Amino acid sequence: MGALRWFSLFFFIWLTCGSAHAERRVALVIGNSAYEKVARLGNPSSDAALVAETLKAAGFDLVDLRRDLKVADMRRALRDFIEQSRDAEVAVVYYAGHGIEVDGVNYLIPIDAVLERDTDIYDEAMSLDRVLVAIEPAKKLRLVVLDACRDSPFSKVMKRTLASRAIGRGLAKVEPSSPNTLIAFASKAGSTALDGDGKNSPFTAAMVHHVTKPGLDLRKAFGYVRDEVLKSTANRQEPYLYGSLGGDDLSLVPAAAAPSPTGPQADPQTAIRRDYELALQLGTHDGWEAFLSQYPDGFYANLARAHAKKIAAEEARAAAAEKARLAEQERVRLAAEGARQFEIEKAAAAAKAAEEARIAAEKVKQIEHDKAAAAERARLTAQENAARELAIREKASREKNQQVAALPPPVETEQISADTARALQAELRRVGCNVGVVDGVWGEPSQKALDLFNKHAGMKLNVSVATTDALDAVKNKGGRICPLICENGYRAEGDRCTKISCRKGHVLNDENECEKKGASPEAKKKPEMQHREVRPSSSSAVTRADAALSNGTYQKCMGPITGCYARAVQQMDPQRAKIWCSRQPTC
Repeated sequence: MGALRWFSLFFFIWLTCGSAHAERRVALVIGNSAYEKVARLGNPSSDAALVAETLKAAGFDLVDLRRDLKVADMRRALRDFIEQSRDAEVAVVYYAGHGIEVDGVNYLIPIDAVLERDTDIYDEAMSLDRVLVAIEPAKKLRLVVLDACRDSPFSKVMKRTLASRAIGRGLAKVEPSSPNTLIAFASKAGSTALDGDGKNSPFTAAMVHHVTKPGLDLRKAFGYVRDEVLKSTANRQEPYLYGSLGGDDLSLVPAAAAPSPTGPQADPQTAIRRDYELALQLGTHDGWEAFLSQYPDGFYANLARAHAKKIAAEEARAAAAEKARLAEQERVRLAAEGARQFEIEKAAAAAKAAEEARIAAEKVKQIEHDKAAAAERARLTAQENAARELAIREKASREKNQQVAALPPPVETEQISADTARALQAELRRVGCNVGVVDGVWGEPSQKALDLFNKHAGMKLNVSVATTDALDAVKNKGGRICPLICENGYRAEGDRCTKISCRKGHVLNDENECEKKGASPEAKKKPEMQHREVRPSSSSAVTRADAALSNGTYQKCMGPITGCYARAVQQMDPQRAKIWCSRQPTC
């Protein structure tokens, strides 16, 4: 362990040579392959592993690799990554798997999504806006890479609750509002990407060749990716980059981090490390065997053996699974063809043995996978410890004013961003509580909309700011929460306002009702008032009405009478009005 610690310190001194302050770079890598309701995707899991290893080899401080996430796991991963990106200069999110566009909004689909109806997307998927919130705290560069433009099977079977709701092909064009934010699509908006014939998709295979080149501006790097994908797919797939950067070059790997190819080697194990990282990117059994034949001993050799065992265990597991499948298939065939009992029993025993072998191979594969992962974590931990020691030395040599500036900033209670506000506004509109525009500006209309949501949902969310807690709370509500209010000329029918159409010869009045065009005041009376003939029950009623009119009681009576009844009384002839009024309790 002493030799490992010394090597790690020496490696980091070389890595940060020429840079007084090393940038903190973090990444969240997600690959969803094992979908539960649709066919499994072959590439995303291996694509995510390749990207994670590439970023680790590029010197990222944190690379969080997650595979086959359900919706709750994906939400938790993004929430955790917000904390990781708070003190980072560069934050990257890479996603490979199924994606879909509904009403101009892009969503990433977890493996447990069902999506029977178009409205299920709000509860069972993760919007791109939520991903942008996770990288918003990064100070220098924010990058989202989506290898999710595949032809989604969900859109073909999803039932539409509204005929006007659009479900797009591929993903929709997006324009990030935060500065220094880039969003890379495997294929441009409205088109689908290819899975390819190899272990990795054409887009990811090209991306790892270019984006981590030291000092290479990301715009130029993704330009090279575009050219390579167009060539490999015979111009059938064109990657696209959205967002804008300033005039300065921004790269994932600073130029200072790359050793000079012609200069002296500060680290005696630089060549070994470089070959190890190359074998790590290849991720094949032959690659590790070639590395071990060149470097049979030492720290990197032990890591290489762990990775080679992991690959061998995976190959054995795949072979055992295939053997179990064939044995079970043979047993079913014999049973269907009515074979003799002893043949069926023999096939059943073979199938059982093959299944047990598959389970055992699965356990061995998991053990070797855990060992390799533990070895990688140990290597990264050693590098982090070396970086920490180096940072302590740098801090001791700074002047007093620099030491004051280097104090950790106060912890913010909530990271507010335009993307959070925009996502919350969109969710409030979905549940029927937002009557303003979705523009990312959290003003009075948005505050009133969230207050209305609180009243009808029985919650007490803070309405003064747009928070991720409020966003999650509104997302968890399905269907309309706030009542539908329609403007004049429209009436509420279910979840939509329908324009009122009057039949020929009628017009809409101020009470949102149809009346005959040019009708006299007498014709505009309420039906019950228009056709009811009011007759005095006795002469005494007329006498009381005359007395009321003479002493001012009629005027006092008219005061409390409001609405359509008051208008009906005013439209009567004087005699009928007096009789009607004299019968009211207030008279």
